[in-house]
Amino acid sequence: MSLFQPGRRLCNVALLVLFFYAGQAEAQQYPAKRITFVVAFAPGGIADTLARLIAHGLETRLGQTVVVENRPGAGGNVAAAAVSGAPPDGYTLLLTTTALAINLTLHKHNPFTENDFKTVAIVAASPEALLVNPNNPARNLADVVNSAKGRSINFGSAGVGSGSHIEAEYFFKKIANVSAVHIPYQGGAPAINALLGNQIDVLATTLGGGAAAQMNAGKLRGLGIASDKRAAVAPNVPTYAEQGFPLFQAASWVGIFAPSRTDSAVINQLNTAVQEVIKDPAVQERLTTLGFDPINGSSTDADAFFRADAKKWGEMVNALELSVN
Repeated sequence: MSLFQPGRRLCNVALLVLFFYAGQAEAQQYPAKRITFVVAFAPGGIADTLARLIAHGLETRLGQTVVVENRPGAGGNVAAAAVSGAPPDGYTLLLTTTALAINLTLHKHNPFTENDFKTVAIVAASPEALLVNPNNPARNLADVVNSAKGRSINFGSAGVGSGSHIEAEYFFKKIANVSAVHIPYQGGAPAINALLGNQIDVLATTLGGGAAAQMNAGKLRGLGIASDKRAAVAPNVPTYAEQGFPLFQAASWVGIFAPSRTDSAVINQLNTAVQEVIKDPAVQERLTTLGFDPINGSSTDADAFFRADAKKWGEMVNALELSVN
């Protein structure tokens, strides 16, 4: 028996070499068929809009069709669960928002963890902001905080557990130390309409999705944005830090993710192509118009950002004792 063992070892080594080069060849040949973006939200929303913008650019650069498939539900978890269990070949990708980072803590029975994904890219982000109707006497964050000390105020957002809801509630309760009642709406547009109609005191939202356009038209007033710098789409709105509330930043981003066992060469190839799309001047102009700042960086940078952001949102969710079963 011992006479045959060296041969067996050589055979095993040969097989390993073949598997290695087969994997390398597969990565080099990628993509060989159409790619599907599984979008975590319904058609017409900001995630869907950016998915189609990026998909169009990728088709030119990768030479393959990129299909957008909307799978809304459970605050983005339906799509996330589907992609986490998809074949790790780079052909089924998740396009989602900050909801993925938030839901890791907010939802107590997730069918996935952050380790079930590899981050391909974070493509753009829009800072969270607080807005009021122009008829509201508040001109800045201090004014609205002071008004909350003398009476009960409320704020609206695009649903329970949204980034805007969590950011605003954390700001009022944990930073400003005042009480404010949250009124959830079924999406950003209804929440904006509620503020336009003076049905709520304050709107918590991102600058994307129509809020910036309403401010620039003079129909809404921005009190502050939770960013380290002013936004190009709303340069007259000061940051929280400029108003004495430092060390507090929150933004809604859009990112692309793959199943965790996807080959790193495929991840890097996708990231390179996405970065080329993002650097296109027409794409940058479109993102800025939508209220988003383009984001460039490697897949390693994007993954580090995602994990740090998931931790930050998780800390806010736990501090507010929020949960969804």
